[in-house]
Order: sequence, then structure tokens, then C-alpha cells
Amino acid sequence: MLNQTVLISGASIAGPSLAFWLERYGATVTVVERAPALRPGGQAIDFKGAVHRQVLEAMGLWDAIAARQTGGQDQTVVDADGRALAVLPGDVTGGELEIRRGDLAEILYEATRETCEYVFGDEITSLTETADGVHVTFAKGAARTFDLVVGADGIHSAVRRLAFGPEEQFVTYSGWYYALADLGVAGDHLMYNEPGRMVAIGGSKAPAFFVFASPQLSYDRYDAEQQKQVLREAYAGGRWRIPELLDRLPEAASVYVDSISRVSMDRWSSGRVVLLGDAGYGSTLAGFGSGLAVVGAYVLAGELLAADGDHVVAFRRYEEVFRSYAGVGEKGRPGAVLAPRTRMGIRARNLMLRTAWMMRLTLWITDRFATAVELRDYPALARSRQV
Repeated sequence: MLNQTVLISGASIAGPSLAFWLERYGATVTVVERAPALRPGGQAIDFKGAVHRQVLEAMGLWDAIAARQTGGQDQTVVDADGRALAVLPGDVTGGELEIRRGDLAEILYEATRETCEYVFGDEITSLTETADGVHVTFAKGAARTFDLVVGADGIHSAVRRLAFGPEEQFVTYSGWYYALADLGVAGDHLMYNEPGRMVAIGGSKAPAFFVFASPQLSYDRYDAEQQKQVLREAYAGGRWRIPELLDRLPEAASVYVDSISRVSMDRWSSGRVVLLGDAGYGSTLAGFGSGLAVVGAYVLAGELLAADGDHVVAFRRYEEVFRSYAGVGEKGRPGAVLAPRTRMGIRARNLMLRTAWMMRLTLWITDRFATAVELRDYPALARSRQV
């Protein structure tokens, strides 16, 4: 069994999933999270296919997630006058099991908080590899040394920046942004497009969900007022219910705006530091992020166990087993599908949604991607070592 100290940066999905397995395999785990507490709510995320279910059932969490699922719901595409044009099927957007990100994070936290150390409201500021491990300094807490450090801190990963280099070397902007906003608006799962922009209300992804084409923007992702201004400018002059939504922005309970981007890296590890989930292979809104985070955590922890804690061997095997599967997110173009730049593009997308065989093909391809990895039974290996 593992006898290592591991620092994980990020307490959303990937980090606690890895903590779950590492602690069971004997490691001493610390999770540091920049936010002062777990982030509630957030967009709906989903799991699809036998592989995702296999890992969640091995964790004993499938039933807990199912009890809090949002249920993928059909979304009606309408024109500016509210007339129905097409339907975006819930089984395409919601997978087999859909749940809000904050609810899943809470389930994972509850499954690990008694056995792992969580440090909220702090972040890593430097990483220095030594003969004994990785010396880590924090913005607030005292410096500490760990055997291994894992960056599970999202597409804008600080660990990746510190260990590998600037974000622009690895993150490619797609040409679209997305936004989630709690605007207190009622609606019957509706979606509306204008060239280069989309807005949806009443769906399970978020109370109000926006996608818009734009040159790359400069703003503070942690400043709510700047993000509100980004939305005002992006949707100025819009029809349908857009004026109503913009009028509600000043009193919005929450707003989050970020780019739709993709992470591409030749390697996911550097010495004793390794990346997991969106930090290493993220692809915004591609539909596989949470599944990749959970399955990736299972593989990374399992390979550390199989290698008796030899991180060089384990990190190499993690990439060998998982790299092809992780590449599934690179195939999607969510911005172009959700917010086509032209009216012709919008009409073509709506035609696809109205064509039954194309929807069946989409579901078949999605399932193939979601199951395109063969997993080793690492928990059985752990049990055999405990006998």
C-alpha cells in the first residue's frame, strides 16, 4: 500500500475523486482549494456509458448521485417570437446521469472529508522539487513538503503554470465564450439563437446559460461586475428575452464568464508533479470533462498503487493508459454547435436536431467515445495486498 504524502490542488471533481482512491490505498492526502468553501450549484454535468458507471459504482457513489440528479431535459429551440424551431434532446445534453457540479462536489467532499485534510481559502504559490519531495509555498499557510503534487485545478491551472509554463503555451481559445448566471428568470427549457450568440433559460445546465462568439477578451474572472459588463456588451441589441435578462444582471445572484478553450500537452507530469482532469486535458463544454476527471483519478491512483508508489513508473503508465481516452474532448466544437456564427449555420444546426437518425448517430458516437478505455481492477489489487 502507498505510504506517501500527496498534495492535490483543486476541490471540485477531479481532486476529491483522486483523494478518495489515494487515501484508500494508504496515502496521506491534503487538498488545497482557492475558494473559501465548496462552490454550490453551478452548471449541470453528466456521466455517460459503462466506464463512467463502473468507476462511480466502485466508489459506492452511483446511488447518491442518482438521488440528486437533475434529469436531462429536452430544450426547445425558439425564434425571436417564441415559435418552436427544433428540440435539443435531453439524452444528448444530459447523458445517462446528470447532476449539478456543486452537488457532485459536495458528495465527493462528504466521502473524503473525514480521512483527508482540506484547506480552503488558500493556494499554491511555488513548487520546488528537492531530494525529499516537492517543497510547496502557499499564499497564506506555512510552507510544506510533499512526496507528490497533483494539479486538479481546472483549465486555468496554477499548478500547470508553476510546473510547466505559462497558460498560453497549452490552452487554445476556440473563438467562443460561455456564461452561467442566476438571474431568477422563469422559463420552460428554451434556447434562442442569433448569429454568434445563444441564450438558454430554464434548462438544467444553469438558470441562464449563454454562449457567444468573440475575439479573446481581457477581464478579471473573479470580478462579478466585469463579467456582467462582458455579457452586456456581448448581448447588446439582442431580441427575444435578451433585454429582460440584461435588465436582471445588476441583481444577479451569481455570474461566471469564461472562454471555451482546449488544453493540449505533450506530457502530464514533470518530476513529482502531475496533472489531472481539465488541468491536463480539459475541453470546455465538450461533454466529457467530469467523466474524464473521475476515470482519470481512478487510473492515476491505481497506477501509483500498482507501481508501489514509484511516481516515474506510475505517471508514465497513467499517460499510456489514459491519453487516447482523454483525447475525446478534442473532437468537439461546442461553440460552433451552440452558437453558430451565421444564420445559415443556425438553420443547419436546427435541421440536424430535427433529423432523428442524426441524433441516434450522435448518441452512438458519444457512447463509443465514453467507453473507449479498458480499466484495470485496481481495488482488487489493493484488496489482495491487504490479505
